[in-house]
Amino acid sequence: MLTALSIRDIVLVDVLDLDVRDGLTVLTGETGAGKSIILDALGLALGARGDAGLVRAGAKQASATAVFTAPDDPALIALIADRGFDVTPGEELILRRIVAADGRSRAFVNDQPAGVAALREIGQALVEVHGQHETVGLLDWKTHRALLDNYGGLQPQLDAVAAAADALKTAERKVADLKAAAADAAAHAEELTLNLADLDALDPRADEETELAGERALLGAAEKAMADLTDARASLGGDKLSRNLSAALRAVEHARTRATQSGAEGDHPLLVKLTAAAEAIDRTLVEAEEALACVDAAANAFDVEPGRLDKTEERLFALRAAARKLNTSVEMLPVLRERFREQLRLIEDGADAITAAEREASAAREAYDLAATFLTSAREAAAERLTAAVMGELGPLKLERARFRVAFEPVADGRRGPLGVETVRFEISTNAGTAFGPLDAIASGGELARFALAMKAALAGREDQRQPVMIFDEVDQGVGGAVAEAVGTRLQRLSQGAQVLVVTHSPQVAARGHAHWKVRKSDHNGLTATTVDTLDEDQRLEEIARMLSGATITDEARGAARALIG
Repeated sequence: MLTALSIRDIVLVDVLDLDVRDGLTVLTGETGAGKSIILDALGLALGARGDAGLVRAGAKQASATAVFTAPDDPALIALIADRGFDVTPGEELILRRIVAADGRSRAFVNDQPAGVAALREIGQALVEVHGQHETVGLLDWKTHRALLDNYGGLQPQLDAVAAAADALKTAERKVADLKAAAADAAAHAEELTLNLADLDALDPRADEETELAGERALLGAAEKAMADLTDARASLGGDKLSRNLSAALRAVEHARTRATQSGAEGDHPLLVKLTAAAEAIDRTLVEAEEALACVDAAANAFDVEPGRLDKTEERLFALRAAARKLNTSVEMLPVLRERFREQLRLIEDGADAITAAEREASAAREAYDLAATFLTSAREAAAERLTAAVMGELGPLKLERARFRVAFEPVADGRRGPLGVETVRFEISTNAGTAFGPLDAIASGGELARFALAMKAALAGREDQRQPVMIFDEVDQGVGGAVAEAVGTRLQRLSQGAQVLVVTHSPQVAARGHAHWKVRKSDHNGLTATTVDTLDEDQRLEEIARMLSGATITDEARGAARALIG
């Protein structure tokens, strides 16, 4: 909601700060008092065109600031975020525009510099302006479909069409992908066949490169270890060592036999020493045989198949050569093998897969067409109700010669989109016998504003989303009496749960306001300035009486004003 409007040095306004209430706010005042300046200032803050003519004479710059409470509207919050600004529902959203005396302008959103286009987009999402061919929301036919769907409560039908459109898009993409893959595979069939034959012959396995590299490292280490063990056996003397030790043991035994024969007995020192020598040689012989056995056992542990290292390296080199040829890694060779096989199978079985996918797409099209038919029927029914509602509003607003209709046209190229198969346009015929045309065919600004009021009045009762701030300028132009009363009643009804600002010359409209601003022009020190007074109940009564009677306010006018206010 709009909470405040601040104006500085715009045309005849020096300094003006206005607090804005909910409901219907009416702006009244003598012709030429400057009511349009207030709306021009608000429009400037919302991104409307600004030029040096808005700057008050003698001022360096003009500025307008509109303060809103950010609504709980995800689409609007997303729009603001997309333009680079952060705001949370319920927080202040400040739009400011400054125009220098040389015509240059700057825009700000929450005091951050912004482009004028971004300011305008945000402003149009917050405020609707109706009157003097500024009925932007209704004049843009692109908004009509959403207005009709919202009026008719057609969200379930829209959801069904959107889901069907998504399913159809997925099915058609699958057909296109299959056909593209089949065509690509067919173009490379010979190459695929040769590559697959090479990979089948090679038969690569997952993680084989890692295994082969580890085996090659181990085999290389085994060859070097065998050479080391051979050197170790040679250093030990091999079987020769055992033979020499055996011969030494025999020689010592012979020596001990000779000593015994020469008469040495028992613990004779000579026999003791020879026995010790024999025992040491015997121990050495046993340990030497154990050492040789251990070296042989170690050599047996390193025993590998002859030529195994060469075979391992040949396999590894073959895998890497195949990977280079196919511009991939060794790890991907098994995957690529299956991919080639699948592509060749696609050539053979692709026609069946494409046929099945096309059947799915055909079924998805039928489902979409059925959902779109339901949506179209619901729109047509909603259009009939909306037409009747709008036509019922036109007569009381002195537009009894006008006729309204909702026109449907097929979307371009028969496209099956998430919003259905037709465009929606609101059209009007302003006089009997004239052809229907777009809404901007209404020439009169007052009539255009009243038609917008009729549309909003017809739509208001069914809109689920909160209405934006609405401004009606000269909506009562050229009407009075019962028609003005009808305008006032509809504006008041439209302001329930929303904000409506209306510039009016009609006492019947002014009497319906929840807040009343009187715009007046005064002279001070030779300078003319526009000011705005927020009227209390007594002042409001006097202003409406003035509107009824003119310069001289009579008791009868006050009584009539009191009756209008009710």
